[in-house]
Amino acid sequence: MRIFWQSFIDATASAAYMKRLSDYLNSIADPGTTVDVFGISPPDRHFGRLAEFRCAAIAIDNGLEAASRGYDAVVIGHFQDPGLYELKSALTVPVIGAGEVCMHYAARLGRRMALVTLDDVFQVWHYEQADLYGLGGRVKHVVGMNCEPSDFSSAFAGDGDARERMLANFIACAEPLVRDGADVVVPAGVLPGLLVGGEYGFKVLHAPVVNTAAVALKSAEMDVRLQKINGIEVSRGPFCALATEGAIEDFRTFVAKGRLAPLFSGDV
Repeated sequence: MRIFWQSFIDATASAAYMKRLSDYLNSIADPGTTVDVFGISPPDRHFGRLAEFRCAAIAIDNGLEAASRGYDAVVIGHFQDPGLYELKSALTVPVIGAGEVCMHYAARLGRRMALVTLDDVFQVWHYEQADLYGLGGRVKHVVGMNCEPSDFSSAFAGDGDARERMLANFIACAEPLVRDGADVVVPAGVLPGLLVGGEYGFKVLHAPVVNTAAVALKSAEMDVRLQKINGIEVSRGPFCALATEGAIEDFRTFVAKGRLAPLFSGDV
């Protein structure tokens, strides 16, 4: 089994994280499963809807290319899941959104969920995600660590003190939410998910903390195996009708070449 993992991080600027993520995913993968991690350049660095939209377009195009090269599943390893439904509609192999599968997994562990994300700017986005996935009544808290992806670099490069500082920051964000009634804590991002994933049985007070990276990978492996067992796939009715070859060709041409004709006639 070959899994294509799309991170929204720059592979060069965050090399320590990318290596740590790749090593970790392949270490927990089932025998015979290979996970290839790819980044985006420039990465999702200007937090907001427009940046997410740009990265989504690239991720969709990359997913199409991955499927054409024989990958068995594509993982959007970015908790906000931009482009998730569009990519599901374009591929026949399983497409896994880290946010979607981790929220649903967390819903099995507790009634009320708290999300700890990178930045407060994502709060509204995550509440919208919860509504979209039918879990709006279960996600009671979203809080940002208010840090940059680069803040994790030292921790992932082996700096123990940096790791302890980032873990302390995560706990400080999550603990008030648990005291306010949250049953389970979800790192709303693979960056914080990978940080806490190395802590066996990690909890904030009584609340278990979901290992975002592991849940996304194991969901991908499960979906591939179930598809091979009985051919099941995403609904091809109005929810995710399969895109036509023409629609895919137009999309890939747009990503590769941009606008083919000027908007105004006087523009060159």
